[in-house]
Amino acid sequence: MLSRVADSLYWMSRYMERSDGILRMLRINYAYSQDDIPGFTWKPVLKIFSFADEKEIFRIEKNGREVLRYMVLEKENTNAVFNLVTLSRENARSVQDHITKELWQCLNEFYHVIRDQYLYDSLKTEDPISVMDGLVRQCMLYYGTAEITMPRGEGFYYMNVGKYLERAIQTVNILDVKFSEQDYDLDGTHDPIYWRYMLLSISGYELFLRSYRSTLEPRNILDQIIWNENFTRSILYCVIRLQRSFEKLNMDTTLESYQKIKFMIGKLKSQVQFSDIQTLETEGLQAYLQNIKTELYNIGTAFNHYYFAYD
Repeated sequence: MLSRVADSLYWMSRYMERSDGILRMLRINYAYSQDDIPGFTWKPVLKIFSFADEKEIFRIEKNGREVLRYMVLEKENTNAVFNLVTLSRENARSVQDHITKELWQCLNEFYHVIRDQYLYDSLKTEDPISVMDGLVRQCMLYYGTAEITMPRGEGFYYMNVGKYLERAIQTVNILDVKFSEQDYDLDGTHDPIYWRYMLLSISGYELFLRSYRSTLEPRNILDQIIWNENFTRSILYCVIRLQRSFEKLNMDTTLESYQKIKFMIGKLKSQVQFSDIQTLETEGLQAYLQNIKTELYNIGTAFNHYYFAYD
């Protein structure tokens, strides 16, 4: 497969994964803001998913509808869903011969939905949660279409590499920002509503209730989000799927590039799989998460260098 094609499929998938994560977080946090929580702020969401400076964050952090507009439709925000879906569609358009007609139609439809003036008006005047639900369904339609229609060839696995790398980075960022708001303290008194909405924002609350009989305790939350292989957004789940997708790519396994990336992914998997809460407490939660984030970024950089011909 040409590096240009692989690059487009990889980034198409990463942009859609990021869009889905942003929309889910926005939907749940808007619901959270309506509970009249003292001191509620959109600052954590803006720190996770935008490149806004402190001045811009301070200007809008208390205004839910303005945050939604900024994160969904603001053209000047490079991480706005509007821009991410546009980039994903552009990548898909450049490789239409390598994706199914159904997947192209799905992305094209999402592109036109996100550009419709009606969406802008709806965010200003209608129930924002209903608007977010509609956009999340567009993402789910994309995932279902990709899973059902895409042949299991190189293109599909490059898409999976992008998806799981992006999802792992998101999960680490969410944990880092949310626990930084609590000063990385695992033993203090914590508001269960805070953790409940965090789990809801990554679709992990129902699984938590089924898996843990205790209250919303930080150590159990970390156990699920880092190590639970049954949770599709856990760091370990994402790294395992990243490794499997990479190994499915048709390439010369004797090449230095293949061996280097295989080693990097295997090293990260071992670091996560063979650590536990005790390891985390010894190393420090902030340092542990930062180390994982660095390894994930290094893997992404290696892909860009070896397979997508970036300088």
